[in-house]
Amino acid sequence: MQWPFADPPAREDLPWYVAPVPETIEDFGLRFAWVVVLTNVLGTAFGFYYYGIDPFAPGFVADPSQFAIEPLVAWPVVPDSPVATLFIALAFAAWLLDRPNEYLSALAFFGCLKLGAWTPFVLLAFKGDFSYLHAAMYNFLFWSHLAMVLQGFVLHRISDFPVRAVAVALLWYGFNDVVDYFVPIVGTPHHTLIPAEEYTASGIIHTPGPHRVAAAGAVVLTLLATFLALSTRVKKLEGRLARER
Repeated sequence: MQWPFADPPAREDLPWYVAPVPETIEDFGLRFAWVVVLTNVLGTAFGFYYYGIDPFAPGFVADPSQFAIEPLVAWPVVPDSPVATLFIALAFAAWLLDRPNEYLSALAFFGCLKLGAWTPFVLLAFKGDFSYLHAAMYNFLFWSHLAMVLQGFVLHRISDFPVRAVAVALLWYGFNDVVDYFVPIVGTPHHTLIPAEEYTASGIIHTPGPHRVAAAGAVVLTLLATFLALSTRVKKLEGRLARER
């Protein structure tokens, strides 16, 4: 167990597109990884509250909220960002406890890259529709999600992204894309609500234009995460083979 400060593993020589974060920032984050874990746990708690979990509300679910709208069976695929921050908290905690888990790391990478970039994308694409948000909340959502992308790009220091782990992450986030935008489990698609869509007494009307824009962003980011995870795997193996020669 690494406590209270962690000893960052050596950084391998990787192309900029799979390791864009400067080494000094990576080292800083890894040394204070317990703080990163706690921050993500708090972010997860806030995220579930944002989606509607409220211990002071009747039935622990606020109304209105997305959890109040969605059927219970769809709940596991609704809180995308909180689940992503939970994955990365667990991935770093497992590494700190000397029990690194490649599956958690791959899930965390996909989640932080996909949801960390999708949310700012949507906030910018439909900025006018988010005018109801206070400027402080808008900026909090925007920059905190970009921070998810940053920390996701540090995971290559503690993970080799084996193909089996990438396959599990792709299966989970690919399934999310399907039920979020194309074939819902029950009712209507389960993606995070965006104000550009229409809300009626009978439910949500997924307006084709905004729905397609949000779906395109999600699918592209899932493909990008797959490419980057497998590229990291390949470049690490190439570097190790070169050193053995």
